[in-house]
Amino acid sequence: MKELLLIAVASAFVNNVVLSQFLGICPFLGVSKNVKTAGGMGGAVIFVITIASFVTSVIYKFLLVPTELEYLQTIVFILVIAALVQFVEMFLKKAMPPLYNALGVYLPLITTNCAVLGVALTNVQRSYTILEGIVYGVGTAVGFTVAIVLMAGIREKIEYNDITESFQGTPIVLVTAGLMAIAFFGFSGLI
Repeated sequence: MKELLLIAVASAFVNNVVLSQFLGICPFLGVSKNVKTAGGMGGAVIFVITIASFVTSVIYKFLLVPTELEYLQTIVFILVIAALVQFVEMFLKKAMPPLYNALGVYLPLITTNCAVLGVALTNVQRSYTILEGIVYGVGTAVGFTVAIVLMAGIREKIEYNDITESFQGTPIVLVTAGLMAIAFFGFSGLI
């Protein structure tokens, strides 16, 4: 149990997928304009990464390894992730049309979000068990959600501030992301 807790905390805060590993930057910067939208994206990423961690671990351990087809892992993982994202997209389109419209092009981009594929590949590289892989996936997804919601909250607050013209828009967002990364670096001594 202690090992699982360490994996979860390390993946969420110490090795935050966005602020330490710089994976998943596209949706992080693109969807973090509104806290509600960022929370929706975070929820979608939590679902996709959690299920993808489970499915890819099972496929790798019980299909690819016994048949000695480990070299196909990247292709198989991408197909699994794409199928899961299509499921999430269909669900949001039917159940939550405003969120679906707010996420726009960034929802299908979860398919190519390197954070999702990175989790699946890391589970294999670190030889995690299926349970450890799921915990790592959930921790990573929660870390992504924390980072994107924090960024959205900060962006909402600084929207009405006086910012020098040369720093308006993307530059101030990148500076903010850099400062957040430095703050999350403080968690490195935690584990």
